[in-house]
Amino acid sequence: GSPQDGAYLLLSQHASGFMVSQVLFAACELGVFDLLAEAPGPLDATAIAEGLGTSSRGTERLLEACVPLQLLDVDTRGERAVYRNSGLASAFLTRLGPRSQRAMLLYLGRTTYRCWAHLAEAVRQGGNQYPRAFGVPAGDLWAAIYRSPGERLQFTRGLQEVWSVEGRRVLTAFDLSAFPRICDLGGDFFQDPLPEADLYILARVLHDWAEDKCSRLLARVHQACRPGGGVLVVESLLDEDRRGPLTTLLFSLNMLVQAEGQERTPSQYRRLLAAAGFPRFRFQRTGGTYDAILAGK
Repeated sequence: GSPQDGAYLLLSQHASGFMVSQVLFAACELGVFDLLAEAPGPLDATAIAEGLGTSSRGTERLLEACVPLQLLDVDTRGERAVYRNSGLASAFLTRLGPRSQRAMLLYLGRTTYRCWAHLAEAVRQGGNQYPRAFGVPAGDLWAAIYRSPGERLQFTRGLQEVWSVEGRRVLTAFDLSAFPRICDLGGDFFQDPLPEADLYILARVLHDWAEDKCSRLLARVHQACRPGGGVLVVESLLDEDRRGPLTTLLFSLNMLVQAEGQERTPSQYRRLLAAAGFPRFRFQRTGGTYDAILAGK
């Protein structure tokens, strides 16, 4: 094939990327992976449709699409195809798996996906898309993100799931034994009094906010922090030339459609932290999606 054929194939893959996401989200939402995890053996499309209460014609097409995506494995016995969870699905997609990512995937499918439908508008306006996607005001970010108790639970469950995979890497990136009292920062940290501690963990906190709010928060942390203490910042770091990683560049666009901030390079975080009184700066790539920065007072 010509170079043009390769380019057209790449274009086709980019254009249908949203369909791949929706196959994954729909299979999670309908309970395909949980049903197969609990079944005594592989099941055919008819049995799966009965178990899920879904149409046989829709179920069969969804299952077939899951196979080349490595979400399901298939065996053909005579005329009959039977399905079971792939290794990927067993590890990450069943409700009860210790490293399940199901809650986050459902959140992405129900909330993030709807905000991304308005990406062009977000680029036009420079603001998040909660008003367009859900009819809620965008001004108070957490009121928008936590717009119902169910939504709040889904979101916080999803965040916990991410750390079941990424947490060990970021918490072992540095030796933290010098910090006897550690505070994992959450809640309304712009208003609430902050407890005194030796180390404050800000995990995926700073990326939500524009520079001025990051500076305000870091100044509050500096004030509460004991002498010789510091902050552990956990974020997905952009390369200094801002050419990658692709996942982090997409996360940065997500901060546009869903929040107020952006993903940053190590030197952008270095400047923010130094200006707030944390000049001793080290960062560590973890090999995962999230990296670790340790900055000392």
